[in-house]
Amino acid sequence: MTFYSILALSCFLLTLLGTRLTILALRKRVVPFDPASLRPDYKKPPLKGGGVVVVMSLIICLLVADINYAIVFAMFMLTATSMLDELIDIFLPIRLLIQLLAVMIAINVVGIEVFGGLFPMWLDRVITAVLWVWFINLFNLMDGMDGMSPMEMVSIGMGMCLLTVLSGHVFPDMLSIYGLIVAAAGCGFLWWNWYPAKILLGEVGAIPIGFLIGYLLLLAVAAGYSYAAVILPAYYLSDATLTTIRRIYHKRKLLVYHSDYYYLRALTSGRKPHAVVRYIFGINFLLIFQAVFSVIDPDLSIFYVGLAYASVFMMLGFFAHTAHDPKYEPF
Repeated sequence: MTFYSILALSCFLLTLLGTRLTILALRKRVVPFDPASLRPDYKKPPLKGGGVVVVMSLIICLLVADINYAIVFAMFMLTATSMLDELIDIFLPIRLLIQLLAVMIAINVVGIEVFGGLFPMWLDRVITAVLWVWFINLFNLMDGMDGMSPMEMVSIGMGMCLLTVLSGHVFPDMLSIYGLIVAAAGCGFLWWNWYPAKILLGEVGAIPIGFLIGYLLLLAVAAGYSYAAVILPAYYLSDATLTTIRRIYHKRKLLVYHSDYYYLRALTSGRKPHAVVRYIFGINFLLIFQAVFSVIDPDLSIFYVGLAYASVFMMLGFFAHTAHDPKYEPF
């Protein structure tokens, strides 16, 4: 237990100090202005490129924790593709094909039927792969506000760790170790990404991290925590999926920068980015305990899933339809 606690602390320090060094290095360079980087309340865009440090810190610590080399290879492949995309703008279908290849590698590593025999094996894997690719991209799409992605890393990572410990399993096991490392990396990057952010995660970080979190969710299903795996990412899943459905219904372009996500709509009523992230962290904290209860009391698992998504939908409605009192900020 002491070894893995030190490993998590090392991941935190690697990310924290590595990001600081990256900031110092990037400040000495002339970075072209990118209008998409100019977030609310900014006079100039923050630096880009923090994702490389986070991903490398995760890979180093996960290798020490003896993660399967195929997962590391897939993360390298996604990171390299995202870096190359920033240079030469890779055609979208090619990027999706590479993501699909990465998730198929990981699915073969885990080797489980996610839907429990409901479909033939080949169809089960195809559906799992498509859902995983969607999760990778929605994680990237949701990285549009300071502190959002590292906060989600901390929430899901700690959720995985608490899930195994509070449900009676002995710490450490594979799921709790990986979850602890992801949470530690998220904490290290959150220090620099909190509003107003000094550096952004970017696609080069969000894509492989979304892949890794998807892998953790798949491990949770393999460990028998299927309902918990649906509950923990409920906010990201709901906001991104409902927004995409709305844009398809209104025949709007999907592959352009927009502010239709519910967490961004909250800004239009006057809320500050850090206040919105705190609201989402609060709902994630609730989701963690609902996930734990779904494991402790499996007879009520469906109830906890419904309660989790009802809570998230209430938060989405709150963001979209309530006015903000400038005298009040949460926490």
